[in-house]
Amino acid sequence: MSHTKFIVRKVAVLGAGVMGAQIAAHLVNAKVPTILFDLPAKEGDKNGIALKAIDGLKKLKPSPLASKDVVKYITPANYEDHLHLLKECDLVIEAIAERTDWKTDLYAKVAPFIGEYSIFATNTSGLSINGLADSLPDALKPRFCGVHFFNPPRYMHLVEIIPCKGSEAGMLDNLERFLVTTLGKGVVRAKDTPNFVANRIGVFSMLAAISNAEKFGIRFDVVDDLTGPRLGRPKSATFRTADVVGLDTFAHVVKTMQDTLPNDPWHSLFKSPEWLQKLIAAGALGAKTRVGIYKKDGKQMFVLDPKTGDYVGSGEKGDDAIKEILKIADPAQKFKKLRESSHPQAQFLWACFRDVFHYIGFHLADIANSARDVDFAIRWGFGWSVGPFETWQSAGWQQVAKWVEEDVKAGKALTSAELPAWVLEADRTGVHFADGSFDAATGKRIGRSTLDVYTRQLAPAKVLGEATASLGETVFENDGVRVFTTGDEVLVVSFKSKAHAIGPDVLEGLNKAIDIAEERFKGLVIWQTEEPFSVGADLSSMMPAFMMGDWDSIENMIRRFQATSMRLRYSQIPTVAATQGYVFGGGCEFAMHVDRVVGALESYVGLVEVGVGLLPGGGGCKEFALRASQEQKGDLLAALKDYFMAIATAKVATSAVEAQEIGYFRKTDVVVFNAYELLYVAKQQALAMAESGYRPPLKVKSFPVAGRTGAASIKGQLVNMLEGHFISQHDFFIAGLIADVMTGGDVEAGTEVNEQWILDLERKAFMTLLQNSKTQDRIANMLTTGKPLRN
Repeated sequence: MSHTKFIVRKVAVLGAGVMGAQIAAHLVNAKVPTILFDLPAKEGDKNGIALKAIDGLKKLKPSPLASKDVVKYITPANYEDHLHLLKECDLVIEAIAERTDWKTDLYAKVAPFIGEYSIFATNTSGLSINGLADSLPDALKPRFCGVHFFNPPRYMHLVEIIPCKGSEAGMLDNLERFLVTTLGKGVVRAKDTPNFVANRIGVFSMLAAISNAEKFGIRFDVVDDLTGPRLGRPKSATFRTADVVGLDTFAHVVKTMQDTLPNDPWHSLFKSPEWLQKLIAAGALGAKTRVGIYKKDGKQMFVLDPKTGDYVGSGEKGDDAIKEILKIADPAQKFKKLRESSHPQAQFLWACFRDVFHYIGFHLADIANSARDVDFAIRWGFGWSVGPFETWQSAGWQQVAKWVEEDVKAGKALTSAELPAWVLEADRTGVHFADGSFDAATGKRIGRSTLDVYTRQLAPAKVLGEATASLGETVFENDGVRVFTTGDEVLVVSFKSKAHAIGPDVLEGLNKAIDIAEERFKGLVIWQTEEPFSVGADLSSMMPAFMMGDWDSIENMIRRFQATSMRLRYSQIPTVAATQGYVFGGGCEFAMHVDRVVGALESYVGLVEVGVGLLPGGGGCKEFALRASQEQKGDLLAALKDYFMAIATAKVATSAVEAQEIGYFRKTDVVVFNAYELLYVAKQQALAMAESGYRPPLKVKSFPVAGRTGAASIKGQLVNMLEGHFISQHDFFIAGLIADVMTGGDVEAGTEVNEQWILDLERKAFMTLLQNSKTQDRIANMLTTGKPLRN
């Protein structure tokens, strides 16, 4: 099987429940035609169950679909009529409910129909893969393994691959390649132990927090305030995460630990507390039933008081003194302060960390193939910014190990199990090193996977302690950008500003980079070392000039911005923007002007200037006016109106595919599913353009605009929105200016203008708005609160 290239032409997903349907959705996002199977419906269309699930995908938020249209590539099917279709599927993923007996019954039914080279995988969050494999015919066992997607599958980076004893090595490699590049996932290979790596440790961490909250008497909302972003973890923190996952699902994973880990020293912890069982019995399962640990009543949030079983007003925060400790940058200092403090909230936090360190130290040998896999699994599957082993190592391995050991001996820990000898070795400085990460089972350091697919990741995810020299060789650097090359003929620009906002230093650096690239390189790529791509113009850099009323210097910066956009379009080398995360305002305008965008699927794109009371001033209005004239099929105004609405309503595309549909990205732009492959693909695109004899596009001599009558027609619609109170008076004023700019100003319909004509209108309108007090209020509000003001 490994002798030929593994091509996935079609996939079957068995089971149209929450996970099955969303895995199918992500497969079709990636242009993989998918058949979604379920039981035959008792009445009506026999595909009814699968059809209902497919329909349900359209209503979910955040959407599992990269665009509304992809859903039609999921074919509904049922086990009675369609098993013969499995023959043509290169990969079959079973995703039915977590019951071994149900799964093995289904395997008996489908096994005869699975193609002789197809991979058969079970999506399970914790059942034994070898146990399931035992029920398969011998011919299928080498092509069977576990593949554990995290919910929601489009957005969660982690997928665990769990081999069974007979899994063929080449098959596992093929599956990993497909998951990494086609579906954009971070793969961790796990051992066949209950709940695998991420859930075993992530759920333990939640159980430890629940247990310690009870021990130290900490309210649930305070726990969530302390264990969320303050620790570099998701906003949903601990208890809200349980609500989001579903309290029934959470209890199920805990039950798996209770049933399958009788010899785990922490076994007594693996049970759902009484208050949780009561909630589940009452049907309060969390977010999906709108009531769980938290419930919303009108605008007011309530949280469960486990002692009384009643809900109390939610919103209490951690103590200020504790929040100050959590701000300490040096991890060693931070843990020392938490451990020494007598405050119950500090004791609680130290206990939570200690118990996780105790658990991962004790279990590393039997749970994971290396400490790196533990850290990646928790980062990618639970959204921690730093993994638990990294946290321990950064705080000083020896000191933390001693503290944990002292607590265990003093009976303060959750169990008296001793730390393994390797943890306490006198010369141990950690588990992550330049040459690999520690594997406790063999005592060796394990290097990174050498699978070919990872050579596409020029800047892969790293764990603390790995060699992290800065990428490539610096060619030029200023306060705004670093310009470098990775040993080929493409120049790469990364912004250094906060959220990659575009201020004078970035503009200067980008222009300098274009100069250098035109002189010595084959192409230029704008790529950021992490998301976002760019949140747009740096408003705070305009503040000093703004305060002094120095409008000329601001207008010069806008002129410079426009000129930079135009250089990205007409320079002598191909230009590529590699986007991920927010691509807003000026960042979007740059992306609209380069020769090609290589966008990560999770690019959120929009011209959002109206949120701060402005309009796109870096060429965005001009570009949409130009595109409308080029795309019009005899009706310029109709072509223009959608673009106008996108700007006037600050419409944000929620994926790179949607950005192509709205028109921020072009249909010829490239969408990449794995953000770690962005730089590689962007450079290849630049080189391909250069090698095919790149010439910059010819400057547009002139193009027709919709003129006064077009603007009047658009403003007519705005009046209705104003009178219906959908927009404010100031929104109406801004939108009117946008309409004037995009239709070419005070000219007859059909008048031919050039790009500079609209750029001038755009810049003047921008300055008009900047000097308007209501816009100034919006900008001030955004800079102080980070939220748009509706005025």
